[in-house]
Amino acid sequence: MKTKILLISALLLMTGGIAMAQKKSRVEGSLKADFVSSYIWRGLQLGRVSFRPEMSVGWKGLSLTAWGSVGLTNHKDDKTEIDMTLSYQTGGLSLGVIDYWTDENDKRYFFYKKDKTGHAFEGFVEYDFGPLTASWQTFFAGADYQEEDDKRAFSSYFQLEAPFRLATCDWEATFGLVPWKSDYYDTSGFSVTYLSLRATKDIKITNSFSLPLFGQLVANPESQSFYFVAGFTLKAF
Repeated sequence: MKTKILLISALLLMTGGIAMAQKKSRVEGSLKADFVSSYIWRGLQLGRVSFRPEMSVGWKGLSLTAWGSVGLTNHKDDKTEIDMTLSYQTGGLSLGVIDYWTDENDKRYFFYKKDKTGHAFEGFVEYDFGPLTASWQTFFAGADYQEEDDKRAFSSYFQLEAPFRLATCDWEATFGLVPWKSDYYDTSGFSVTYLSLRATKDIKITNSFSLPLFGQLVANPESQSFYFVAGFTLKAF
């Protein structure tokens, strides 16, 4: 009898382990879109009212994400943007490369001529400590040059994020800085460019559908700019 119980227990453990392994190894995906009152990125205003779709696919920590932004009210001045991100996550560590593209300089996507391309390539490393996430990003190719000498700037950015829960909302406080001179960020040296406080609340519409609404205060001490952004997210899966 004891032998049967041990065999059954071993089979259950094996079955559970296989199920967990299959769950971790399966391909997962997502599709969503944000509508925002203003497009603010690292303390820079890149557009007004914008539609920002995103889709991603992931497998065993490896993920590929496509993200875009298009202006809804000022098509003449707002840039169209498409970003492609390839990343790998293991535990709290994430590594990846981002290809940013805008139609500001040239509307051809597959165009990589120096000083004229709309692409900028950035590598990043990020670690989630739990209460705090730290990340470092550096441009290593594409449209990132100093205007005065036409040399690659290797424009970099460091950021700290702290999520917390307060008054039935999900909050996130963010601090970002540019460590050295960069025409990309319009800084002359070490500069704090991003202070942000964001609150998100899921508004229940039906039993099966909720609409996440968010509000965000953003300050850029370097440029003396201040923004109040609001928006919502539609998520398909």
